Formats: sequence, structure tokens, C-alpha cells
Amino acid sequence: MKVKVFKVRLPEKFLYRDQKMLDDFLEANEIIKVETAFVSDECYWSVILYFEELKPARSTVKEPKAVKYSLENDTLNADEEKILDALKLWRSEKAREQSLPTYFIASNKELMSVAKYKPVRKEELLEIKGFGKHKIENYGEEILEIIESV
Repeated sequence: MKVKVFKVRLPEKFLYRDQKMLDDFLEANEIIKVETAFVSDECYWSVILYFEELKPARSTVKEPKAVKYSLENDTLNADEEKILDALKLWRSEKAREQSLPTYFIASNKELMSVAKYKPVRKEELLEIKGFGKHKIENYGEEILEIIESV
């Protein structure tokens, strides 16, 4: 068993990069145990992963090479706001179940992009910035069900 420590800094200029590094590591390894701690004086999450290395396996979802969609200055219409509210509620419940901060599940910008883009298949979630194979395999079905039900 090996151990790896990640620092997930909260300022937005670091958060996505730190989250991507963590997601990439989670995809490539079999996680045995996770410990988290918030370091309040420096404002970051420390994530300790106990893991076994996996041999590269073929994934069920392929990463596209194209630029990913991200909601920038667009505003959401009333239907999109309802989807966003439902996604935020789901994210809060999921974070509570997994004892994680909500942004570990998905950031507000990612959820807004989902509400605007309205993907109907897992592969379409890959086209949204912030969604990689790990996040889609863990949460993709639930996100698609929420979009369809609202």
C-alpha cells in the first residue's frame, strides 16, 4: 500500500488545477482509504490517499481533444435555473453522504454549465469543463437523471 498527499487550495485560480490533479490520480489508482482535513490558517483541504497502483486499463469513457464548454457570461433562463437548483440540492446531499465539501462533487460554475448545456448522455458531460472520466463515472447517471426529471 502506498500513500499520497494532495493539497486542494480553495482560491479559484488553484482549485480547478488541484482538483484535476486529484481526479487524474483517482482514475489511475485503486483507493483503499481517504483522510481529509481542512487547514484553516492556509485555507486548503489536505487529502491523504492510501492506494494501490492500477495497470492502465481501457476506460469506458474517452476524453475528447476539443475545447470544453464552460458557461462564461451567459445567464440562465427560468428552466435552466430550476435544473441548477435541483443539481445544487443533489450536490449538497451527495457531499453530506460522502463527508466531502460540495465543491469536491462539482463547482457552482460546473453545475451552471450543465444546466445551460443540458447533456443527455455521459459522453456529452465530457464536453463540459470540469467533468472528467472519474467525475462522470461517479456522478454522471445521477446528473443526467436530474436534468431529465426537471
